[in-house]
Amino acid sequence: MLKNKEILLGISGGIAVYKACELVRLLTKAGAKVQVVMTENATCFINPLSFETLSQRKVHSSLFEKGTNPLIHIELADKAELLVVAPATANIIGKMANGIADDLLSTLYLATKAKTLVCPAMNVNMFSHPALKQNLETLRKRGVRVLEPETGELACGWEGKGRLPEPDLILEACEYALAPKDMVGKKFMITAGPTREALDPVRFISNRSSGKMGYALARAARARGGEVILISGPSALRPPMEVKLVKVESAEDMKKAVDRYYKDADVIIKAAAVSDFRPAVKAGTKIKKERAEMSIELEKTPDIVRELGSKKSKNQILVGFAAETEDLVRNAAKKLKEKNLDMIVANDVSKKGAGFDVDTNIATILPRKGRAEYLPQMSKLELSYKILDKIKNLLG
Repeated sequence: MLKNKEILLGISGGIAVYKACELVRLLTKAGAKVQVVMTENATCFINPLSFETLSQRKVHSSLFEKGTNPLIHIELADKAELLVVAPATANIIGKMANGIADDLLSTLYLATKAKTLVCPAMNVNMFSHPALKQNLETLRKRGVRVLEPETGELACGWEGKGRLPEPDLILEACEYALAPKDMVGKKFMITAGPTREALDPVRFISNRSSGKMGYALARAARARGGEVILISGPSALRPPMEVKLVKVESAEDMKKAVDRYYKDADVIIKAAAVSDFRPAVKAGTKIKKERAEMSIELEKTPDIVRELGSKKSKNQILVGFAAETEDLVRNAAKKLKEKNLDMIVANDVSKKGAGFDVDTNIATILPRKGRAEYLPQMSKLELSYKILDKIKNLLG
């Protein structure tokens, strides 16, 4: 997580500067302390006052600003835990790759020992130029993380690769850069989202799950170095970076995917809200509404968690979720025992801030051994990190 992390945001002169405003907002919202440094060209696009307002810190743009420490480049470089250059133009990338220090930002790069993340943004022809490619490769060999630009319509009118990644993706890359890598070598299989059980080619039975909890868990596990397979029911969410996404539709699809991947996983987290029932018969054509009444016969879907509990190896960690509306701890403890889970995360979905399709959760974590722990309302990403802390203890 980014709370109280010192992030130095270097902004170079390109039209994508406007996206940096949203990036600063997201970083500060996540609790990071953001120090903005702009090149002289960047100030031609946006007034530094915008970034000072968002970061609540003075923006620096020169090595020789009046009234500032003449060693400002060393002061800022020493304080930083992460240097992010976004947008990174071909010019600043060339300076960084070749050790040129002729302004504050390029000098900071040479002076800091912080991890560095570069987010290129430029015309497609500039990005594909051999000189630019070579400079990026030089930076990668030095340990600089490069977040590849996106493909699409560019400000210059061209179409192609060169768009600055969206701020939420850069935020995720910052989390990845700073998260402890205590899950390296561990394989995770995480399920997320709802399932849809078809009634006819148009209609289906489902639930209100958005997938946010499962996706947050996958994001956190990958940030901490784990290898993650995310099996997801229908969801509008963007999958986390560097996570293998397996899309499924029904409970039966989910079961087949789980059966395919679970054997290689060290940790299995079943956060999906799998439908408990499905129509016994799926109509081949759309059911017309001429009838005044209609009854639907339902049958049970496979109990994927119970099956996993019965066949998992002794070295595998199985974590389940319990979405309840009453007797939270008692119902969760029963599920923990009956389904042979190592840990269960229970939440009362009737509570405000803990239900489906919200960014927060209120949870009680019950391990197989030990006492239950109540966790107050927090973001699902923050909760994911706390769940992973518990899993780390189980892994030993």
